[in-house]
Amino acid sequence: MAAATPTKGNLMAAQRSRALARAGYELMDRKRNILVREMMTLLEDASAVQGEIDQVFHAAYAALARANMELGLCGRIAEGVAPDDSLDIRWRSVMGVELPHIPGHSPAPKPTYGFAYTNAAFDRAYIEFAKVKALVRRMAEIETSIYRLAEAIKKAQKRANALKNVVIPGLEDTIRSITEALEEKEREEFVRLKVIKRQNAHRRPR
Repeated sequence: MAAATPTKGNLMAAQRSRALARAGYELMDRKRNILVREMMTLLEDASAVQGEIDQVFHAAYAALARANMELGLCGRIAEGVAPDDSLDIRWRSVMGVELPHIPGHSPAPKPTYGFAYTNAAFDRAYIEFAKVKALVRRMAEIETSIYRLAEAIKKAQKRANALKNVVIPGLEDTIRSITEALEEKEREEFVRLKVIKRQNAHRRPR
């Protein structure tokens, strides 16, 4: 970076740039802290949901195993279950970071298979896997949000570090250099004026 010409205009410009850089650093640091808090909350949610998923998966597969024992393989029967296209993804913004949000809850299970060749064990498996689906949707929302937050935190940290460790120190060096040069000029001008004044005093007739 070329040295700035030591003028008062350049000094004022450098001081303004430093003020903006400091404000930018404070903004980036505040953004990073808010995003970190948001991510920590989501990590706690993820841990809780994962615990629920483990329990519900266990119950769902146990129910499915029982239904298979009582009815035989349930694949043909399961083909009668209609696909769920009710997923509604919306977005919320946290410090400019867009995070997915799935409002509300999954619709209540409504069996669409025939009851002639099924029993209570199959119904139980259907209900348990409906719970699994709702929890997986929630976990997908949380994990995607955590990933997006982690990327945004990394970028904010990188920008904050660049401002703190490169931009601001560079501007301070420029300000110091210009200030020292201007002060040196003022001292030289002061000495020059003193010399001129002394010379003029010697030339006056007595």
